[in-house]
Amino acid sequence: MTNLDQKIGYLKMIDIFQDLSRQEIQQMDKSITMSTCKAGKVFYQPEDRAQVLFILKKGRVQFYKISPDGKKLIVSTIGPGTVFGEMSMLGQGMHNTFAEALDDCLLCVMSRHDVEYMILNKPQVGLRIMQVLSGRLTESEARLENLAFKTISGRLASLLLKHYHQSGPEVKGFTHQDLADTIGTYRETVTQTLNEFKSAGIIKIGRKRIEILDAAALEDMALG
Repeated sequence: MTNLDQKIGYLKMIDIFQDLSRQEIQQMDKSITMSTCKAGKVFYQPEDRAQVLFILKKGRVQFYKISPDGKKLIVSTIGPGTVFGEMSMLGQGMHNTFAEALDDCLLCVMSRHDVEYMILNKPQVGLRIMQVLSGRLTESEARLENLAFKTISGRLASLLLKHYHQSGPEVKGFTHQDLADTIGTYRETVTQTLNEFKSAGIIKIGRKRIEILDAAALEDMALG
């Protein structure tokens, strides 16, 4: 298999390109560049104007906001096969969050001009992007409900369950601070809550690793 075949196969797996033929993707390939970056790179921050669309091939990217008093709130974390940067390109043209690489990343990058051209000429791509945005909006609304109505235990249980359903019983790569920033609390509170889960036999705790032993118990806690 050639490098071009591999690249086309990868792009075909991305949600927004699923309806395109091999020939259409091959034509689109000319407008995509590959880019690598080190962990810690900030791709954009609030009020930056949108210039490119990113397609994450390897690594993880975290989106977060900073409150006026300097507190960090993680909005979401994405993995390979995910598109980002599209919301501001289709809206007011500006980003409203920070986007930072958690790992060394490999990305495909498309210019704003090429994305707009593709949407105008391939309406099905625009529809797929709308579906992606709709899914993220639904996820954001659910997260806001968690922050507003659930206890710390309920929020943390919901977060662990989300990772459980996405990647299995081992939640890896997150510090206690990461978890705290995601559910809007303090690291010490997360550590205390995790230890309570551990004492109850619901999880096992390792270095940047949490093994979920009793998902049903987490389901019950997530209701509160």
